[in-house]
Amino acid sequence: MHRFFVDKTNIDNGNFHIDGDDAKHIGKVIRLREGDIIELCDSQGMDYIGTITHMDRDKIYGRIEKSYPSISEPSCKLTLYQGIPKGDKMDTIIQKSVELGVYSVVPVMTERTVVKFKSQVDIDKKTTRWQRIAKEAAKQSKRSIVPSVLEPISFTEALGRRHQLMIFFWEEEQNLSLKDRLASIHSIEDIGIFIGPEGGFSTDEAICAKDSGWHVTTLGPRILRTETVSLAAISAIMFYLEEWQWR
Repeated sequence: MHRFFVDKTNIDNGNFHIDGDDAKHIGKVIRLREGDIIELCDSQGMDYIGTITHMDRDKIYGRIEKSYPSISEPSCKLTLYQGIPKGDKMDTIIQKSVELGVYSVVPVMTERTVVKFKSQVDIDKKTTRWQRIAKEAAKQSKRSIVPSVLEPISFTEALGRRHQLMIFFWEEEQNLSLKDRLASIHSIEDIGIFIGPEGGFSTDEAICAKDSGWHVTTLGPRILRTETVSLAAISAIMFYLEEWQWR
């Protein structure tokens, strides 16, 4: 069943409407028709089953058949601070991390980040693309929200952000593991994880992170690619917090 995000105001008195790009997608790409059933999410904790009753060129109208609380969101909000990698790796990281349950993704310019942005227009274009990838991944994985993808920020700015638990993954750390970090706090509701680009973080960056209150942490003796680290870390955290279970 196709799933779409709609504004809460687009659902009223047992009816709904969809406009914008999603309406065009419904009519011209997946070619749904009157009588077809779709799934809707208002990003505020409710899901809906609806039947399409009328289709205009730029708007889809329908009737709500059923509503129920969303169950797909993790109880812990996990923010991924990702050192921007080369090529299209960031696309993959955003797509898969959204599927796994991250709350937001913050692209970070680090010492070893190779990618350079030519202008604000370049930044806006890239951020829009990343947000579109996040939305499509949220639809596919039946998320109840579309995780936000922020504009790239500096390493220093990222270090200044606060979370209940702040984890900085560094391949040179050999003692304190992810399990140790997670076990140190009960009822975790807000986690930030920091992952470097190709080449990881420099020693100076790790020292700055520690001085800024981030917990420098190891993922074990194997050196992983940046796109692997993010997915491994998110998966491990979700498993530890029992977010793979049905509630």
